[in-house]
Amino acid sequence: MALTLRRNHDHDLAPLAEMLPDEDVPLINPNAKVPFDEREWHRKWLGDRDDVSFYLRDEAEQDVGFFALRVGVGPEVRHLTYVYLVEDARGGAASDVTGRVEEAARDLGAAVLTLKVELDNVPAVRAYRSAGYEELSRRNGMATMQLELDTRECQLSI
Repeated sequence: MALTLRRNHDHDLAPLAEMLPDEDVPLINPNAKVPFDEREWHRKWLGDRDDVSFYLRDEAEQDVGFFALRVGVGPEVRHLTYVYLVEDARGGAASDVTGRVEEAARDLGAAVLTLKVELDNVPAVRAYRSAGYEELSRRNGMATMQLELDTRECQLSI
């Protein structure tokens, strides 16, 4: 499945609410209310002015995923905060998703991309490692990982 990006300029969370079943809300954000509450997400989870979110679209131009990037320790660092892909789009889409996240981060001027992933989410950990992310630390069942985009871009062009 080839995925494309659609930047969420309007901060519209209705498509996310539509694609996200109640049982998956804790997967994307264990601290969020169930059912999905757009006002809560705007206020608590995606309310920083530097938060940028994107929808992932399939070949039929349907929204099948969502992710958000936040400024990290500096403007050249972006932190991947939320990632969601509908169940029907998950099989084999990991490299496409990580590629679109890298594309978005580069477009925002990032040189480094960071994230935290639950260690028991083995498919996600594998996907990030396969994409070249380096594990920096482990704490409380979470791994902090990073990808140096400048280095990766140089490696891809060799």
